[in-house]
Amino acid sequence: MTTQTQAESFVLQARAPLEPGSEEPTVLQEARRETVNQPKWLYAKIISAGVSFFVAGINDGSLGSLIPYVIRTYGIGTNMVAVLFHRYGTTFFGWFFAALSNSSICQHLDLGAILSLGAAIQILAHVLRAWLPPFPLYAVTFFLASLGQAYNDTHANTFVSSLRGAHRWLGFIHAMYMAGCLVGPFVATGVASANVESKWNLFYLFPLGIGVVNMSLVGLSFHDRMGLLMKKKKQSSSTGDQPESTGKTALKEIKATLSTPGVWILSLFFFFFLGAGITAGGWMVEYLVRVRNGNVKEMGYVPAGFYGGGFLGRLLLAEPTHRLGERRMIFIYAVLCVGLQLVFWLVPNIITEAVAISLLGFFSGPFFATGISVGSKMFSPEICSSAIAFVFVLGQIGGSIFPAITGIIAAHVGVKVLQPMLVGLLSAAGVSWLFLPKATLHRD
Repeated sequence: MTTQTQAESFVLQARAPLEPGSEEPTVLQEARRETVNQPKWLYAKIISAGVSFFVAGINDGSLGSLIPYVIRTYGIGTNMVAVLFHRYGTTFFGWFFAALSNSSICQHLDLGAILSLGAAIQILAHVLRAWLPPFPLYAVTFFLASLGQAYNDTHANTFVSSLRGAHRWLGFIHAMYMAGCLVGPFVATGVASANVESKWNLFYLFPLGIGVVNMSLVGLSFHDRMGLLMKKKKQSSSTGDQPESTGKTALKEIKATLSTPGVWILSLFFFFFLGAGITAGGWMVEYLVRVRNGNVKEMGYVPAGFYGGGFLGRLLLAEPTHRLGERRMIFIYAVLCVGLQLVFWLVPNIITEAVAISLLGFFSGPFFATGISVGSKMFSPEICSSAIAFVFVLGQIGGSIFPAITGIIAAHVGVKVLQPMLVGLLSAAGVSWLFLPKATLHRD
């Protein structure tokens, strides 16, 4: 949406950094990882993290298919959709509030408790949505959903980035997000178009059920991390230690994080990349209906091609991207994505556009997991967890602002503005990636 501090006690190994610009052979990286202590219930925790991303994917991926029904049910325009809840307004404030409160929460709650809090808030959002509330309350549910995602997914993401073979597990959990985005449009379109008078709000019973599963898995797999960190502080004080106050510790870490240039540059990459991905997923159906004169019941399935491509890309391209050079391969993928987006824009054929958007999803698939993997090597152990969380939050804010800007402009000039917006965002993401500092491997 979502900064991490000391709630997650990573086992980090100090060692001499590589020379600037060099890349350590993958075999040596993996050998070092073998010496890192892994947490208890490792695979259960990874599966739980994957399910949390799956829930988020269902929420984000379904919105594009539901927007035409939301607009017609509530009698609103694209500008109102953008300002009030579509990745701006309430959604933006959800991520923003999480960014402000996260460091403080991390000083009091252990990892499992934070994940449970995020899962519970998302469940509340889906309960309210399934009721088909008045539009103002429906808009507020997007604040709740984004706040829950911010706590749940950011901490799951940072936890997985600390594991041995992190690039593979990051690929898995982010593939689960795209799997949710893939399933979401099918279920949403199927429910929304099932009756003459659409009952699209009943779709939210589906993410509600998955959300309950998510919370149950968190409680099971992270049962050893459900405590309050205040207890640990009191214990350390009783042994004669004099720890810094909670506020000072959080503030010190935030200052160190925000003073690191690499944090801002990687955040810019995610800012533009997520802005492009969420804008495409959110406005694609409305674009095909209004500009290409597609049938709304059929066009609702087109985002599934985009998300399906992303799912395969995150699964199949994670390992070759890691072995062939993450910096090099992500830039190549970015160039390919810009080319595919131009095809989607300039070729007025729905079938061609569907194929192009699917391939775009495939080649952009590794962006997120690879960016987090590079960041975990680039940032020092002292700020690694909070830096990755800050990057995640700022990226989600990009995913809030640009769909909103698209909707506001579309209200005046039409949804055709989607295409130049996407070309610009994908190009900006590729350029931002080029400016990343060389990754010094602080840990594996």
